[in-house]
Amino acid sequence: MTPHTLRHSFATHLLEQDVDIRVIQVLLGHSKLGTTALYARVATKTIRAVTGPLEHLKLLMEGESPGG
Repeated sequence: MTPHTLRHSFATHLLEQDVDIRVIQVLLGHSKLGTTALYARVATKTIRAVTGPLEHLKLLMEGESPGG
């Protein structure tokens, strides 16, 4: 395993723990957010957890909390 791979893994795991990407940017020492985005591979679990505005509206109309 290379240091580059470790940095990718570190950034991905932080994203999965809902750490803000700007915090990850600082931890990795990047001056540009775009560089951090290259390191931070978005995991499938994270993508599945995203709900759009229409889903939030549907939950509100059904009397549920959008957060679960």
